[in-house]
Amino acid sequence: MVARRALGRRFGWLWAAYAASTFGSWLAFDAFALIAVLVLHAGSAEVSALAAAGAAVGAVVAVPFGPWVEFRRKRPVMVGTDLVRFAALMSVPLAFAFGTLGFAQLLVVSVVVAAADIAFGAASGAYLKGLVAPEDLLVASSRFESTTWTATVLGPPAGGVMVGLFGPVVTVAADAVSYLLSAAGIRAIGGTEPEPSRRPVRAESSARLRAGGLFDGWRFVLADPALRPLFFNTVLVNALIMAVSPLMAVLMLGPLGFAPWQYGLAFAGPCLGGLVGSRLARPLVDRFGRRGVLLTAGVLRVCWPVGLAFVRPGLPGLVLVMAVELALITCCGVFNPVFAAHRLERTPPDRVARTLSAWSVTNKAATAAVTASWGLLAAVTGPRTAIGIAGLLLLVTPLLLPWRERAPKPEPLPAPADAA
Repeated sequence: MVARRALGRRFGWLWAAYAASTFGSWLAFDAFALIAVLVLHAGSAEVSALAAAGAAVGAVVAVPFGPWVEFRRKRPVMVGTDLVRFAALMSVPLAFAFGTLGFAQLLVVSVVVAAADIAFGAASGAYLKGLVAPEDLLVASSRFESTTWTATVLGPPAGGVMVGLFGPVVTVAADAVSYLLSAAGIRAIGGTEPEPSRRPVRAESSARLRAGGLFDGWRFVLADPALRPLFFNTVLVNALIMAVSPLMAVLMLGPLGFAPWQYGLAFAGPCLGGLVGSRLARPLVDRFGRRGVLLTAGVLRVCWPVGLAFVRPGLPGLVLVMAVELALITCCGVFNPVFAAHRLERTPPDRVARTLSAWSVTNKAATAAVTASWGLLAAVTGPRTAIGIAGLLLLVTPLLLPWRERAPKPEPLPAPADAA
């Protein structure tokens, strides 16, 4: 049995803050879609636009946040983005109470929340790198990963009960409160945070820095021989996996005749595999090495989704979906924390926020684009064929993994001339 490693009180508060906001998000999973359908009586085109446009526009809005976050203390940024998300989400139940809630407001709130998510992720990743020792990054990442999958298992069923009792607007309010709790947890971390390593020295240099720093994260990732293949691999894999999700809903709830509770069970139950995988990540790395685990889990996680194209009605189809999802999510549970720790270790401290921001922006934009494209493909070929094509393409993605041994971590790129 592996002994539990203590990472200190300050990490404990950061972890608690992450747990609060993550559980809140999964509690309100699909709440906006439910509000659009049940409260605003929106059609399928509007619901699809809400899902895709919120993430895509939020990613575009968040592009300048990487360089902006880089030169500021990270805890105030994290608290600020939590408060922004709290205020944006609370506007929904308030507008509903006064009878003024509309589709446009849902769209604006989804954009604000998506952009704040990216800024928070960039700041929290940079803060974590400075908070724990390098040898503890995998342990910390594994704990965040296990929290995510635990919330994925427990949140949607609890949210479904709340929706049934009180309506979807209440779950949005609960999600908003979770960000307030997260902000309080981050404030409770205490201690001091070092000054950012570099700052703009004049207003005009600040403007030039924003213009030039906009693409620093992408430049660093594409110049790093170890991160570059992982960048393309993870973005493409995530986009293809997420693009299949709405098609599975259409297929299972439509022609195959599964009940909503069966559909929920098919995707919620296997999330326990993510919890198991995240707990196995560090022991597997200790035994087989980080590189071996990263490559093996990176290959295994894409071997299963093609099986979803063969789902049939009834119990055999339900068992097939659950088995495929269990294998997929378990492999992702191993891969994700190892990858997250490796990415932080490869990235110099003065580039973490820009790198994570660029990665997140690309991931959200690619997912939105591929999801929309696969919707059009499914309209032409049918959802089952589109799911199968996505599964076949996933089988090719391991070619993008970093199979060659890479040189030691590169030196940081030269600092901009207009930065102190």
